[in-house]
Parts: sequence; C-alpha cells; structure tokens
Amino acid sequence: MFLKRKQDGHLVEVLSLNDLVNPLHKEIIGRLHYGEEPGDPEKFTKADLCFPSGEELPRCWTDVHYRDEELLKRLKITP
Repeated sequence: MFLKRKQDGHLVEVLSLNDLVNPLHKEIIGRLHYGEEPGDPEKFTKADLCFPSGEELPRCWTDVHYRDEELLKRLKITP
C-alpha cells in the first residue's frame, strides 16, 4: 500500500499494515519511492501521511479514543 507524505507529496510504501491500522502506533515503517530506487526502510509519523488522493487517514487508524463519545452516549454517562 502506498501513502503520500504531506510535506512534499512523495509516495511512501507501507511495509507494516498492522502498524498502519493500529491506533496505538503513531508511526509506521515504510520507504520513500521517488527516483529509480526505493529508499531504505525508515519510520514515518502517521500524522504526516495521507492517501495519494489527499484524503486523510481514517480516524480509527490514528485515534485510540475515536468512539469514546458514542460509548458514553450509549451508556448514558455525561462527561
């Protein structure tokens, strides 16, 4: 899977999908793809990446508390 680095638009090949979809992991292992040779594996912060279309990553991949409000409503607990 490829994502785009927001700062310069370079493509990043994601080498660990488990890191990508786990909201507890703030970084992924990937490698830059530009020029003729892919780069060496390195860490990338999820906040610095988006889909090649420019769309942000799903909140469930980046925020461990993305459903807290819904849970509180279902349990009828006020914060």
